Amino acid sequence: MKILILGAGVTGSSVATALASEENDIVVVDIKPHLLGSLKDRLDIATINGNAAHPSVLERAGIESMDIVIAATDRDETNMLACQIINTLYSKPKTIARIRSMDYLIHPELFEANGIAIDIVISPEQIVMEAIRNLVEFPGVLHISEFADGLVRLFSIKTVAEGFLTGKKIKAFSERLVDAKTRVVAIFRKGLAITVNGEAIIEENDEVFFVAPREFVRKVLVDLHCLEAPLKNIVIAGGGHVGKRLAQALENTHHVKVIEQNLNRVKKISHELTNSTVICGDTTDESLLMGELNHDLDLFCAVTNNDGANIISAALAKNLGVRKSICLLNNNSYIKLLKGTGVDVTVLPNQETLGSILKHVRKGDVVQVSSLCGGSAEAIEAIAHQSRGISVVGRRVDQINLPEGVILGALIRQKEVVHIHHDTVFEEGDRIVMFALDKKLVKNIESYFQGM
Repeated sequence: MKILILGAGVTGSSVATALASEENDIVVVDIKPHLLGSLKDRLDIATINGNAAHPSVLERAGIESMDIVIAATDRDETNMLACQIINTLYSKPKTIARIRSMDYLIHPELFEANGIAIDIVISPEQIVMEAIRNLVEFPGVLHISEFADGLVRLFSIKTVAEGFLTGKKIKAFSERLVDAKTRVVAIFRKGLAITVNGEAIIEENDEVFFVAPREFVRKVLVDLHCLEAPLKNIVIAGGGHVGKRLAQALENTHHVKVIEQNLNRVKKISHELTNSTVICGDTTDESLLMGELNHDLDLFCAVTNNDGANIISAALAKNLGVRKSICLLNNNSYIKLLKGTGVDVTVLPNQETLGSILKHVRKGDVVQVSSLCGGSAEAIEAIAHQSRGISVVGRRVDQINLPEGVILGALIRQKEVVHIHHDTVFEEGDRIVMFALDKKLVKNIESYFQGM
């Protein structure tokens, strides 16, 4: 597939890295030569230096032969204009644009048929906010994402030394999961996937992934002794796009306090937040945190646009006695710096956003993708169709020759989650949620779910 990426910043470079490893032809456009040089040094891609919204630059990038354009510069206006130009002058490429400002997003009519010509609009800040809100709703999980229009959820937990799961074989607790139509789909140990079967023994510090119907997630967490006490008192460090949206999402059901360093931003969000307390201050100032983090604080969310400040403030909060802390990191390599800090959960915006882009890049009728484990694994939801090529329709589960490392997680038929057995026969329109332990296995999945 030929893919044009506009913008070589954090989002653009992460998308380029993910897609370049999948035998795609990638071209990246940016006005900053040093960003392009850094990408070209480590990836087999082409680069063009220039303004992404200029038709002449798009021509040099080979726009006429592109299948998909991903507009991910740091300016919403550039992304929108580039997509408008492409859709006006050319008919082939599908356009995906990153839009950050709520001033645009609260007017969806802007992107309808007679509005700005963009095929797909994504908002990384909204995606990240929803990911954190899910972590607040289900305290104790490391990750949670939705499939089948919210009917099914994928979630992971980390095992602890004296935990209920630690030292047990999967078959020892699988009976608790059957009635809840829940399956263990993956176990990662020290970053590597291990074989999932009834004999697999779960060890301390394993990350265990489950797929369950939405209504059973809380019950499963309770049954496995993994659901923590509710998070009611919350401090959000950073009042930017993510911080403000998170406060808005939580302030009517939680006690929320926002710390923001920029005084003008403090004044602005103070008027936009109705039930939150907004404080002007440096989130890395220990004396400030000592004054604001009382002994009843349940959660500290470090979501500024500065990774260093997030690491420092989240670590300080834990040291000051906060029960749980979440740290947002744009640079994946900084995860290594968190060792020994006590920070509980890391949220990676690039990984969260990647899935929303990949679902439009994947071949076949793929409707949802969640990029996991630093991008090395994927959860995929695909729709079964009868086709001229190979298909799962009319075949039993044990007749499908999916490679080792692809695990069936859930089957949704006519908006109902049904049990998966070896003799279950797939039907037209079934939605199947699968876990690929290695993203290289995605090709095999795609081949079974081609459109009609």
